[in-house]
Amino acid sequence: MTDLLQNTRRHFLSTMPGAMAGLGLTDLLSRELFSAPAGGPVAKAKRVLQIFCPGAASHIDLWEHKPELEKMSGNPLPGEEDFSSFQGKNGNLMKSPWPFKEAGQSGKMFSTNLPNMARHVDDMAFCHSMWSKSNTHGPGCIFMNTGFADEGFPSAGAWTSYALGSLTDDLPAYVAITDLRGEPPNGKANWSNGFLPAQHQAILMNAQKPIRNLKLPRNISPKEEGASRDLLRLLNEKHLEKNPGLSELQARMHAYELAAKMQLSAPEVSDLSSESSSTRKAYGMDDPNHLKAGYANNCVLARRLLERGVRFVNLYCASRASGVDGLLNWDAHKTLKGDYERHCPIFDQPTAALLSDLKQRGMLEDTLVLWSTEFGRMPTHQAGTVGRDHNPDAFTCWMMGAGVKGGVSYGATDPFGRRAEVNKTSVWDFYATVLHLLGIDHQKLSAYHNGIDRRLTDVHGHVINQILV
Repeated sequence: MTDLLQNTRRHFLSTMPGAMAGLGLTDLLSRELFSAPAGGPVAKAKRVLQIFCPGAASHIDLWEHKPELEKMSGNPLPGEEDFSSFQGKNGNLMKSPWPFKEAGQSGKMFSTNLPNMARHVDDMAFCHSMWSKSNTHGPGCIFMNTGFADEGFPSAGAWTSYALGSLTDDLPAYVAITDLRGEPPNGKANWSNGFLPAQHQAILMNAQKPIRNLKLPRNISPKEEGASRDLLRLLNEKHLEKNPGLSELQARMHAYELAAKMQLSAPEVSDLSSESSSTRKAYGMDDPNHLKAGYANNCVLARRLLERGVRFVNLYCASRASGVDGLLNWDAHKTLKGDYERHCPIFDQPTAALLSDLKQRGMLEDTLVLWSTEFGRMPTHQAGTVGRDHNPDAFTCWMMGAGVKGGVSYGATDPFGRRAEVNKTSVWDFYATVLHLLGIDHQKLSAYHNGIDRRLTDVHGHVINQILV
């Protein structure tokens, strides 16, 4: 048996130089092809940062000013006086607890509860007329991330990895950074590869929990590890020859090879101790609020991943629903003011610092930044509370960075923020625009599954040209 292994290993090593040269050439050629899709739009963005606030962050308390809501606050919602939403009967109209004021040269009305984010208003393009297919957090989050309200479909990050490949050999193409408080509703389904090859699922990490299983055990030397990897690669390749098209095996092989490279690169990218004191202060990395400090460190990690070549980063601020509404995420059913005065400071300074950092480093020229949530909230208060119920008929998302026209607002809700009314915008329109900025025609990016050519945008979607440069 020993002779067999030695002969197998000797043969493997003798053929390695040519094989690796071929693999390297194939990789380089594939990247060239991926970076210039035939017949597609001109790519403005190379990478994407998607910031997600689970819990249905309220559009009318953060991003969209409604003077009529302020004026009519305390009165019934006209035409829907007895309306029952997700958790039951609604009360009267309730204005935002925080005033809005003009921000930036564009004069965009902006919530005073986000003073740091207001500095970036002239670089942001708001989509104020979003709507969702679901009024439930889990399906709503999945719909916003995948274009489908059911589990089992690839996320936008997985589609991007599938279409464009990686920008680096040492780090994954797609990373999901979860909040210190936990995973969002429906967890891993939000960054799943779905029916795409398994290698396109996001690698999960955050500043508090480094990637698992990368460190070499003390009793195994680097030489032994290398020899084991060589033999494992040979055996896997022989098995794959007998089982072509086995994506799980291909993904596992890719993961092992990537893990070997990440043993060197991942500790460096996740070591935030090298960040300057001015950076730490700007982000709030050492804030006494441990939730804010945790999110701030995740923001820095997101920037480090992007600048080292990660193609798509999901960054979550808040997590799943809890027994106490609004405690772990933006789900403010009962006490809107208290909940958002807890969540906004966690989100505001670190996110604004991240945007400033990307801009200062020149990264916004080819980095697309997205902000999203799963749906909006009602303009009325929930009966018997001072909170707002779910509203799938209206919410806001925004973009900034590569190819995006700053200081503009697209679409609008009705005077009270109840329903998307002007230029209604779907999740599919949103992602058609994202793919367009990445140089991809959303109608041509598909994968055959169960007899159907599936797309991120399903059979829908139009590019929102009004927010593009």
